[in-house]
Amino acid sequence: MYAIIATGGKQYKVSEGDIIKVEKLDAEAGSTVTFDQVLAVSDDTLKVGSDVANAAVSATVMEQGRSRKVIVYKYKRKTGYHKKNGHRQCYTQVKIDKINL
Repeated sequence: MYAIIATGGKQYKVSEGDIIKVEKLDAEAGSTVTFDQVLAVSDDTLKVGSDVANAAVSATVMEQGRSRKVIVYKYKRKTGYHKKNGHRQCYTQVKIDKINL
């Protein structure tokens, strides 16, 4: 059984027991979050639309963190212009506990 959820502007295919990294959520480690924007659920058949209108996915927050640094380098030739910048995206690591239909 799997579900497709949307959070942080992205979509994730999750099953019970999966550990995924999503965009930063306002939750402490060890707390429970509920993803209620479920797009599809599949057990034997795929259910979408009004069939999953009240479906939800519950998960436990494992940790808050920041991913590896991505280097952003801007350069214009022949002018001596260059700018180096770095970015580390914040994430929340969650473990999927239950898919509720």
